[in-house]
Amino acid sequence: MRGLKLQGGAARWLSVTAIGLGIAACQPGGNPADEQTEAVADAATDGSDIAEPQPEKKSIIRPEIEPTPTETPVLEPETLVVPFPAKGAQPDSAGTALIDNLMTHPTFRTGGPITIWGHSDSKGSDADNLAASRRRAEAVRDYLVKKGVAKDRIAVIALGEARPIAPNRNLDGTDDMEGRARNRRVEIKVDIPAPPPVQAPAQTPAQAPAQQAPEQGQ
Repeated sequence: MRGLKLQGGAARWLSVTAIGLGIAACQPGGNPADEQTEAVADAATDGSDIAEPQPEKKSIIRPEIEPTPTETPVLEPETLVVPFPAKGAQPDSAGTALIDNLMTHPTFRTGGPITIWGHSDSKGSDADNLAASRRRAEAVRDYLVKKGVAKDRIAVIALGEARPIAPNRNLDGTDDMEGRARNRRVEIKVDIPAPPPVQAPAQTPAQAPAQQAPEQGQ
């Protein structure tokens, strides 16, 4: 087969076209898959600059809790009954234990006045019973003073058989031994100290009005 013979202008056009195609083949092509991969990579890179939401942090520092105010207990007068043995003028060990316990009471520690009443049963004369009741009351007073209580806090009152708390005799006229034992006693009462007197505020003396200077004549 005989080859075609091209004219000079056509041959030159084909040469230029071939060169152009060769150059285009050497350059990187616009592959759609590569462009999509680059777009995803760019999006991931741009997303790294966005701060992720942080979980809420709870403070471990607790707010100061105000203490619940404690109410001051209201003190009341305190009383005690100390039994005495028959014909005894001194308290026994059980009686002194009762007195020692009374001295630890908050009312006793306030330093208020102390009243001691002495009592007796009805056996014997009124004078003897009155004297016996006084000796018992004074014995309790002396015990308190020995323990350090100021003597001027204590008042002693002898009542004898005048104020029994139990019958001295049974209905058949015989002695009620249990009742007599209850009547041989000393009663102690500790009162709350009297509040200090309220002092009136000092009055400020009134100032004399300022004297006006006499007017000078025209």
